[in-house]
Amino acid sequence: MSVSVPPVHVSKPKPFVLYTAGTPNGRKVSVFLEELKAVYGEKVDYDVEKIDIGRNVQKEPWFIKLNPNGRIPVLVDRAREDFAVFETAAILLYLEQHYDPERKLGFDPVSQPDDYSEMLQWIFWAHGGVGPMQGQANHFNKFAPVDIPYAKDRYILETKRLYGVMEIRLADRDYLAGPGRGVYSAADINVFPWIRAHQFTGIESLDEWPSLQMWLGRLESRKAVQDGLAIP
Repeated sequence: MSVSVPPVHVSKPKPFVLYTAGTPNGRKVSVFLEELKAVYGEKVDYDVEKIDIGRNVQKEPWFIKLNPNGRIPVLVDRAREDFAVFETAAILLYLEQHYDPERKLGFDPVSQPDDYSEMLQWIFWAHGGVGPMQGQANHFNKFAPVDIPYAKDRYILETKRLYGVMEIRLADRDYLAGPGRGVYSAADINVFPWIRAHQFTGIESLDEWPSLQMWLGRLESRKAVQDGLAIP
């Protein structure tokens, strides 16, 4: 007697694997991917591998092969022979280059060279400034084994100074880069999770920087941003 067997559906691997954790740097990439998904759908879908940085999983040999620096996040592009990308700014620019043909989150370097340059300037500024300085503020205020008042004050004050730089830029703009009042782009996503974490750093309120505060609310209201913040 023949038996009817239902077809077996094997799920197709998603285009990317994101190795990440719930940190500002990790959430930059998940937010960017969710914004791309909102435009391009399954073409930019991804699997998530949560890395337990408390157990130093990112220092294990298998991870070091992906990122010799031993830091999250890392993006592996299955569609391009498992090409691995590390450093958050580099990941955002990689995704923008290869997977945002409509330039919804960036600018064309040929037809919009000035806007593209502005985006790069603000990405590199945040990558070399806000992240490292606020990260050190977090370390000395939350995790350092000894109390070093000078270090705590030094990095909190520098973080506040950098918030002030953003306040200057956003005083008559909605976004960091682009024409007119600006266009939402990778430049904003690249720094947003750090600003959102201001209370953890010890900066209780953004009242001192009203334009920055409005910018933060503008980004937080986006559905794709909320979806990205929920990962991992």
